[in-house]
Amino acid sequence: MKLAAKLAPCMLLVVWLIGSASASSRAAEPIRKEYDLLQKMPRQIIEQMIPRQPGVIILGRGGCRYLIAAVVTGDQARADDAWKSIEATFARQVADGGLRGGGEPGDGPYTVHSIRVENMYFFLQELGHALLIVQASPMEPHFHDRIAALKPRLCKACDFIQKGYSTIIPKVGATTNRLLIAAKAFGLCGLLLDDQRLKDSSSRLVKAALARHDQGGVFIERHGRDSSYNAVSILMGTHLTLYIPNPELEAAFKQAMAWEKTRIKPTGEVEVAGNTRTGVGKERSKSGVPKEVNYPEVSQTLWYYGALHDDPSAIALAIKVDEYRRTRR
Repeated sequence: MKLAAKLAPCMLLVVWLIGSASASSRAAEPIRKEYDLLQKMPRQIIEQMIPRQPGVIILGRGGCRYLIAAVVTGDQARADDAWKSIEATFARQVADGGLRGGGEPGDGPYTVHSIRVENMYFFLQELGHALLIVQASPMEPHFHDRIAALKPRLCKACDFIQKGYSTIIPKVGATTNRLLIAAKAFGLCGLLLDDQRLKDSSSRLVKAALARHDQGGVFIERHGRDSSYNAVSILMGTHLTLYIPNPELEAAFKQAMAWEKTRIKPTGEVEVAGNTRTGVGKERSKSGVPKEVNYPEVSQTLWYYGALHDDPSAIALAIKVDEYRRTRR
């Protein structure tokens, strides 16, 4: 049993290397490509996105991730369950296209509005991502009419964030990962809706994010490096460039990933010493809990990078990080 456990990551790596396509074919059929790519992702990494309690409605981006995992694993019952979360989120949409609520007690009107814009693009970045994967999958006919029926509400939501574009950089400009989350929302939804205005907003946000490198090429967060959010920046940018190629952004991933790899301990634990935001008690979530490393997204980032750049060392690290994540439960 111990030998089998040690060999498992190696076996997964061998399977990937046998089945991987040449990096030179990346530009071909980008929409289909991510669905095909995710067929090769280790099942345990995909299943990070599936809720532990089936049937629970997950508002916002969690429901979209659930849909991605269900579609990639070919589980139609779970995909239908995940769609309920998307419907439940849109049930909170109000007349201006945003979601109900979103402010904090004592916030001024400008701040409340900027929070609502942020909440909506956090949702839309994962919704646009999920819908593109559905459209590339064998489940497209099953969801075709539902996606068509959703598009008027999606248009309204995108109009809301487009009108609120001017609030984004003032609010989140010091956090590169959020600039790329916003860029992903505008870009992928712009692709879904064939809306050049949204794509142009995405390009401007990418440009703002690219200005936030340190001398070593690491994506910075609040004036320093963070081993969790650097990975999130790479992941969000990767999702976007799979559909809307951006050579400058893709080139930036190389240095950022080189540093990220040095932050993975032999055990798979992510090093947090020196982080500006996570794992060191410097920031808390809205619920008051200290922000920790986002292990699922770190492992996904490493895997995507390894798969897209024929880098077995990144894939091996992705598996180690995921194994460490599971031991922490």
